[in-house]
Amino acid sequence: MALDWPMRFGIFMAPFHPTGQNPTLALERDLELIQWLDELGFEEAWIGEHHSAGYEIIASPEVFIGVAAERTRRIKLGTGVSSLPYHQPLMLADRMVLLDHLTRGRSILGVGPGQLASDALMMGIDTSEQRHMMEESLEAIMALLEGSEPVTRDTGWFKLQDARLQLRPYSHPCFDIAVAASISPSGPRAAGRFGLGLLSIGATMQQGFDILAHHWGVMEERAREYGTTVDRRKWRLVGPMHIADTEEQARKDVAFGIGPFLDYFNKVLPTPLGAGAETVDEMIDAVNASGWAVIGTPEQAIAQIARLVDQSAGGFGAYLVMANEWANREATLHSYELLARYVMPVFQGSAVAPEASRAWVTNQGAELVGKIGSAIMQAISEHVAEKEAKQPSS
Repeated sequence: MALDWPMRFGIFMAPFHPTGQNPTLALERDLELIQWLDELGFEEAWIGEHHSAGYEIIASPEVFIGVAAERTRRIKLGTGVSSLPYHQPLMLADRMVLLDHLTRGRSILGVGPGQLASDALMMGIDTSEQRHMMEESLEAIMALLEGSEPVTRDTGWFKLQDARLQLRPYSHPCFDIAVAASISPSGPRAAGRFGLGLLSIGATMQQGFDILAHHWGVMEERAREYGTTVDRRKWRLVGPMHIADTEEQARKDVAFGIGPFLDYFNKVLPTPLGAGAETVDEMIDAVNASGWAVIGTPEQAIAQIARLVDQSAGGFGAYLVMANEWANREATLHSYELLARYVMPVFQGSAVAPEASRAWVTNQGAELVGKIGSAIMQAISEHVAEKEAKQPSS
């Protein structure tokens, strides 16, 4: 399926850093990666919020975005995601408006219910209530950002009394907002209700992949119900990739770190990826065969994204690579360079005009070469004639 718009590319950075290493240096690598993506032309970077388990070590995406914004020029920076049950809505909305001003409109608000049960446990939050809390908070945040009248709410877990924002967003009328979705319909329901974007974090996992079109149907149904509009170009799909010049090299690269990564996913999240695999080759075979990840070449990455476009039954706006450190730093940076060089142009149409121009010139080859040769011979003849004309007659 061909898209009617150029696809955006970015990353979804949880981040994932195995324990036992220097966390300060790990965070610095995260910032350097976003600088590299900005240079390569990636358009978005989404930064996670987590408070336990020691792997996903960014506690405040807003603070991280503030630093990253000073080191970059064009890339947009989103909270990926702000867990709404963990925040007083007025405080979060106020911080995001400030960030919108400080970044001159490069901030995006991504919201969700919170992923790690251990985070909720530490705050005394019932995990069965998190999705209801998310929608209650989002309702208040949207009212505050709309700003037509003071907001009063008492949900039992937060209270607002004649609340209003002292600044309007820098972006007009507001910065972009997206709701996270994995498998349950709560994300699409909230996004459709408020006319927001959708952030499909589990798009390449089998259950998430199977319900992509269904989720968009929920979006459209809720939008009709509430009189809002939804736009496929604001739909982002997330999936992991590591690519190299050859599939053999990609497989060698990820021996560096795929084992600890899958161990974390299986034991902490938990998501059974590569279950039963013991060797690195078995792990790679398992995640590639499942369709969850691509460890291979640019051609394999192109095929994966095309498969997602078809499965979405209408297309989406952005593909976000789930950032990881399966490979060492050099191989990781090279993977993103290959994506920018060979994969992004396929879905953005940027390679079409140069290819068409080359084909046109190639098809005119013999005629154009003949004209060039004739012009050269003419110039030589004119030069000889001019020289002869200047010689004195005997």
